[in-house]
Amino acid sequence: MSNDVDYEQAKLLSTDPDAKVRRTVAEQPDAKPEILFYLADDADAGVRCAVAANKATPRQADLILTRDEDDSVRERLAAKISALVPDIANEERAKIRALSSKVLETLARDQAVRVRQIVAEALQDSVDAPVAVIQKLARDIEIQVAGPILEHSPLLTDEDLLEIIAAGPIRGALTAIAKRRQVSEKLSGGVVSAALSDPAESNTVRRLLQNKSAQIREDTLDLILDQAGRIPTWHEPLVERPTLPMKAIKRLAAFVSRSLLEALQRRPDLDAATAKDVAKAVQRRLEAEGAAAEAPPVGEDAIAAAIGAGKRDAVAAALARDAKLPAGVVSAILASKSAKAVTALAWRAKLSMRQALQLQLRIAHIPPTAALNPRGGSDYPLTPAEMEWQLGLFGTA
Repeated sequence: MSNDVDYEQAKLLSTDPDAKVRRTVAEQPDAKPEILFYLADDADAGVRCAVAANKATPRQADLILTRDEDDSVRERLAAKISALVPDIANEERAKIRALSSKVLETLARDQAVRVRQIVAEALQDSVDAPVAVIQKLARDIEIQVAGPILEHSPLLTDEDLLEIIAAGPIRGALTAIAKRRQVSEKLSGGVVSAALSDPAESNTVRRLLQNKSAQIREDTLDLILDQAGRIPTWHEPLVERPTLPMKAIKRLAAFVSRSLLEALQRRPDLDAATAKDVAKAVQRRLEAEGAAAEAPPVGEDAIAAAIGAGKRDAVAAALARDAKLPAGVVSAILASKSAKAVTALAWRAKLSMRQALQLQLRIAHIPPTAALNPRGGSDYPLTPAEMEWQLGLFGTA
């Protein structure tokens, strides 16, 4: 009898003028399905949110809520239904399974990115999610939706991922695939081929190299090494790969920094011949750096290369020579953190404004947000008088 009274009370409260009262009814975990179905069409979004979040809500009502005009309602529904996926997979009633899948599929197509993102993040590791939903999310046009699925979902095969790559993935998709827990040789080859054709995807190659579980064929590694000489961010992850062919190690020795050369020397998998070649490369690098320290770079290209390599002493010596300023003044300007003074120094040394920008960033270590940029693409942003004044602050004539 008491249950009947409770039910009758709930029916009465579900029509109460006060939305807070109706919301309380909708939040009850033992609320009757027919009452929740009724409240799914409530005028108050807060009530409908409570219905969407309630596990007792019948799937027919959930399906109605997938079309709710309020994003927050659909977000609550997405969080609930995604969390119920393991239970849905074990549901014996075919009709309930079908309705649940339809709710998920509808949410995976939702117009609000946040709704789709909630579903993707909840299902990224699921082995029970409907494959059609995973396939839809993996091909989403927003990386915050597709990314978690591409990086984590065990339901995506190599063939699925290679098809997505071949179709021209959205920005960030290749990086997500490169970070997967297991990347086969075939898949890594597809990732690298696509990434190397787009200069903006250099981070994808770095992520793949950092992924110790990624299997990379020797011919794929050769493609990476063909471009690695001019992309320093690849050097360290290349050197730290758990296994490297001896041929690849010899190629790396030709262009990585001295500290990374020393790391190459410490690799336990070096054979005697390769170890000897790496030792020779270290010696050549030491000799070259010694020569560079003795003779500052001469000419625009050599100075630009020294700036790019961060060779502060060599660059300072070249600036003192070309600007006809004392070495102490040049050192003081480079240490001043003054973008205007460093720019004036570059001007006095007859460098281009583009080189002046690199001088600020790489040698004077001025933050990009504080650096002076070229005017009109290439011109100095200060007048000659202004730059002479800046130099005068450091005691120059």
